[in-house]
This record gives sequence, C-alpha cells and structure tokens, in this order.
Amino acid sequence: MKLCWSAGSACVNGLQLSFEQAGPPQGEPLLLAMGLGGQLIHWPDALCERLVAQGFRVIRFDNRDAGLSAEADRGRAINLPRDWLRSRLGLPTASNYSLHDLADDAVGLLDELGISRAHLVGVSMGGMVAQIAAARQPRRVKSLTSIMSSTNHPKLPPARFDVLWRMAGIGPRPKTREQVIRRSTAMLRRVGSPGFPTPIEYRRQLVGRAYDRAFRPRGVVRQTHAILATGSFEALLPQISAPTQVIHGLNDPLLRPACGQRSASLIRGARLELIPGMGHDMPPSLMPRWAELIAANAARA
Repeated sequence: MKLCWSAGSACVNGLQLSFEQAGPPQGEPLLLAMGLGGQLIHWPDALCERLVAQGFRVIRFDNRDAGLSAEADRGRAINLPRDWLRSRLGLPTASNYSLHDLADDAVGLLDELGISRAHLVGVSMGGMVAQIAAARQPRRVKSLTSIMSSTNHPKLPPARFDVLWRMAGIGPRPKTREQVIRRSTAMLRRVGSPGFPTPIEYRRQLVGRAYDRAFRPRGVVRQTHAILATGSFEALLPQISAPTQVIHGLNDPLLRPACGQRSASLIRGARLELIPGMGHDMPPSLMPRWAELIAANAARA
C-alpha cells in the first residue's frame, strides 16, 4: 500500500515545525517522534503503511533543528566533550533547549492539529521526548510506545566505545554528499541489527534522500547538547498513566538494553519487549513486529 502523505507546517512554541499525515482523518491519532538528527522521512514506509492499514491517523514530524523545521539556536556555547563529562557527573549544563522543550513541541503540534489525545510513539531521543510528554501531559497521551530509548540517567551503561568514538566526530568532517553517505552508512552498519540486516543500497538511498532534503549538522549538535543538558528524567516516569510498551534490542550498542529495562521498571504497568538481534536502527524486516506491538499497546488504552 502506497501512502499518500499530506504535508503541512505549524507554528509551535514560536517555531515552524514541518509535519506529514496519512490515514483516515477520523482514525485514532498516532504521533511519531523521531530520534537524534532524524527526519520524518526516516520513519520506514513498512511501519507507517501497517499502522495506517490498522486504522491509525499517522502523524510524523521534524523536530526543531531537523529536517524542514525551524532552527533553534539561542546563542548558547556548546562544548560536547566537556558537557558529556558534566552530564555523566550529574552536573547542570546551560543549553539552547532541553528535551522538555521538545516534549512541549510534540504536545503543541497536537494542539495546532486540534487533537486532544493521541497515541505517542518515539524512537531513541524521540522515545525520551515521548516519555517526558506522557509524564507531564498524561491527559494528552492515550498510549505510549518507547523504542530503543532511555531514562537518560548518567549511571546507565554507556555506549560501546567504538560507537562513542564515531559519534564524537573524530577525524575529517564530511563535506560532499558522497562523503556524508559513506560516513552515515558506516555508522548505521556499526549500530545496526545483526539479526535483521538492512541492505546497503536501502541505507544509501535513505541517507542520500535525507541529505538532499535537509543537511543540518549544527542542528544535530544542538539536539545532542539538549540530551546532555536535560539529564535524568527518571523522577517523572511514575507519573505516566498511559498503557506503555517498551521495545529494545538485546544487541543495541548505543543505548544498551539496560536503558529500556530501566524505563519499563519505572513506568507503572509497562510491558517490555526485548528483541534478540535488534540493534539501534529501524530495519524494514522488523517493522511488522513493531507495528504489531504498537497496535496491541494502543488497544489497551
């Protein structure tokens, strides 16, 4: 089933956010929150098509500083190595914005669309955003699915060293489209799912499409800084009342399985699905399982 996306832009918290919708207008609204540096097009068609087929009104959007949404630079100086260390020590860091602001963006977009309550699904950083939104705005979230995410607590296991090293951007910065594709696909192979391999050509095409749509490395830096500056939000999680599904890969080298397990342990009644062979990516072959878990959790609402 080929989806027909309706594109739009909304002013949310003083920023223009780009979004797309598909599915029946009267369907159950389901909002997708993307991860660090990701764009709305990074949500796999294989997932979106299955969710629409199950009757959901699927809404995907670009976070601030990503895709076609507005820049959110307030002039705060950023020193990622220093502030990463501060975050591990639990020390405060001033930033352009925090994950709480991104959670406000998600709820604000629902306001602009006239949606009082929605099912909320987030991956990685988007999972953190979704957890914060569900905790702070429980009346707005019908169900919550947090995928390959975390509570952002500094005592949780860090990423595998080679992944951290790559994320730190050591070495020459890619400047051309081909260099960006080569570097990004290499990173995706490093964090990808060994049990659900993704064809290299699929990855290259998606990275190239994202580059052509919006290449915003400074936005990625600001989003990274927002994660570091937010710190742990574990104290909020007992406030979540929505039915919750946590999905995490047992082979995730970036956000270790303990990160998802921690979220599930702190959210009342949360279900935890640990998937062998799943890493930190969104392989098309795994999307039927994700869609099944999301729909089953939404049915609990």
